[in-house]
Amino acid sequence: MPQHSTGDKPLVSKPQLVFPGPASGTDSECDRTPPSRRVSLSAPLSQPLCQPEKCGPRAAQEVCYVAAGQPGEACGWRAFAPTCLQAFNTPQGFLLFLCVASFLQGMTVNGFINTVITSIERRYDLHSYQSGLIASSYDVAACLCLTFVSYFGGHGHKPRWLGWGVLVMGAGSLVFALPHFTAGRYEVQMDEVVGTCWANHSSTCKDGASGLSSYRLVFMLGQFLHGMGATPLYTLGVTYLDENVKSSYSPVYIATFYTAAILGPAAGYLVGGALLNIYTDISQQTQLTTESPLWVGAWWVGFLGAGAAAFLVAIPILGYPRQLPGSQRYVVMRASETYQLKDSSHKVTSNPDFGKTISDLPLSIWLLLKNPTFILLCLAGATEATLIAGMSTFGPKFLESQFSLSASEAATLFGYLVVPAGGGGTFLGGFFVNKFKLRGSGIIKFCLLCTLVSLLASLIFLMHCPGVPMAGVTAGYNGSLLPEGHVELMAACNLHCGCQPEHYSPVCGSDGLMYYSPCYAGCLEMAVSSPGGQKVYRDCSCVPQNFSSGFGHATAGKCTSTCQRKPLLLVFIFVVIVFTFLSSIPALTATLRCVCDQQRSFALGIQWIVVRTLGSIPGPIAFGWVIDKACLLWQDQCGQQGSCFVYQNSAMSWYLLIAGLGYKVLGSIFFAIACFLYKSPPGSSDGLEASLPSQSSASDNPSDLQEAPSALQIQSDI
Repeated sequence: MPQHSTGDKPLVSKPQLVFPGPASGTDSECDRTPPSRRVSLSAPLSQPLCQPEKCGPRAAQEVCYVAAGQPGEACGWRAFAPTCLQAFNTPQGFLLFLCVASFLQGMTVNGFINTVITSIERRYDLHSYQSGLIASSYDVAACLCLTFVSYFGGHGHKPRWLGWGVLVMGAGSLVFALPHFTAGRYEVQMDEVVGTCWANHSSTCKDGASGLSSYRLVFMLGQFLHGMGATPLYTLGVTYLDENVKSSYSPVYIATFYTAAILGPAAGYLVGGALLNIYTDISQQTQLTTESPLWVGAWWVGFLGAGAAAFLVAIPILGYPRQLPGSQRYVVMRASETYQLKDSSHKVTSNPDFGKTISDLPLSIWLLLKNPTFILLCLAGATEATLIAGMSTFGPKFLESQFSLSASEAATLFGYLVVPAGGGGTFLGGFFVNKFKLRGSGIIKFCLLCTLVSLLASLIFLMHCPGVPMAGVTAGYNGSLLPEGHVELMAACNLHCGCQPEHYSPVCGSDGLMYYSPCYAGCLEMAVSSPGGQKVYRDCSCVPQNFSSGFGHATAGKCTSTCQRKPLLLVFIFVVIVFTFLSSIPALTATLRCVCDQQRSFALGIQWIVVRTLGSIPGPIAFGWVIDKACLLWQDQCGQQGSCFVYQNSAMSWYLLIAGLGYKVLGSIFFAIACFLYKSPPGSSDGLEASLPSQSSASDNPSDLQEAPSALQIQSDI
């Protein structure tokens, strides 16, 4: 990023009063100012020539400031602030460490947790609702801490709040991995191969639960610490970036930050999936294979690494000052874009002592509730969060059912969609706001446009792939269709096999039908695995031989889907994800611009509470309930209903279409009303602005001629 070298050259305002010029946020030459000309520590950081309310927006943009460069803005830890560290005392340097922190948070909470939750259930005898409590502990902790952190942290030393938050998040990862070291070795009894005909293996139902399920409390504590530690990242971290860069380039910095948070889960899926191929007790030899239902991978290794990395990245974040050098020049520039209420609320919040005590909390909440634009943006964000949370949780399951994929294949394919679509959409959203100089209602109009495009693309769920016929569920053993809801797994060809419904292991017969297990296909023996590593079952009495006498064969796994609509479905799902994430950074920027400067951190905290309470927490529950309505075959666990094995593809698509359209329409309505109610400050322009400064501003403020770097320059610097 180019340096702004202003030195001590004077800048002249309209009244022709000369003051020392401002130092840029990336200027390291403030230390060269002679001691006699430096501002004392007791003096204010900046002194405007006039108040924005009295001089108007035009004069507010032309105010000159005393140069900022006090020792209090040095990067370091108390008295230890070496000169070599000051190269990182820039918005780009802080953005780098903040991106690493958000990457670790996304990788741990949204990557590792989702990847290893099945292994944790198997290892510690947990039920699905118990693992759901573990996952929801993160959002519960965030909701409890957001008000406190955003209110007091917004008026405090933000980097210190952020640094301690990353430390707490790292401690949560270590706590989450603790049960592996305290629960002892994973002991499992090897059974014979179950599934072939005549095996006659009976499953025993155990009423007594092992004491391992009590470790769910430890996992919940780890997730609670994750939620506490991550709370400052997306409230104080965003406002700290916005305070220390030019307002027009703030969306690019914030988009880069959020892009790192989206790339984190992708890395979590890749790393977590690779670690699950390693046995949980690394030093112990086992005869289990990764295909065995009793296999438990090394789920805990990723949490140890993430915890250690969090402790390391917290150290430089704790060393940043309360304000970066040169940040004072952006105060009035932000104020000129801020939404002004009709009453005198802005005068209350402009008081330097406002918000520093708990007694001001009710008034702060009341001022936000009186801001209709803020409320509508919160509700629109909740609708988008519901869709994002629901699709991120059940998107792989949708692809698995529609395209007849394995769980790992569906997760990998969904990752290939989310990473470029979500990450690219998030970054492009901030880039477009900066590129087209969107302001005020122009940003909200952009969000409305993105929502409408994604709403139209959601109509792709009118289409679906036909499900692979499954013997005894959707088709008879003779190939005929079965009535919907009529499940009959037993037939004359497998009555003598003594099959158990608890042993679900789908196989694909040579006749093109899928069977519940090798036993229900009547297979007598398992042949040596094929060169591709796939098991082949021979002499299957329920599988007719097409070209010769005798019985057919079956291969382990689901039959391959022959759906011709797969490319079209994937393209439109990609479009839905892109335009959903494309509006995230503009909506966040609009939130920062529609509230008073003193309330920005607190406003983000309240917004996150609304988004999590109305969106992130109920979203997966609502989508899970909708998807369960499309289930055709449920797991039978000793007479109790377990998870769903087979879904009806057409019903799943219709239910997702109804839910998606409902939330998208609500989001569009909220954005449209917010755009209508947004009031721009006098003298400011919304929508497209000229990329070059005006002639008067260029002549009156030469330092603004040196523009901030483009998005590509920021990426290269990072």
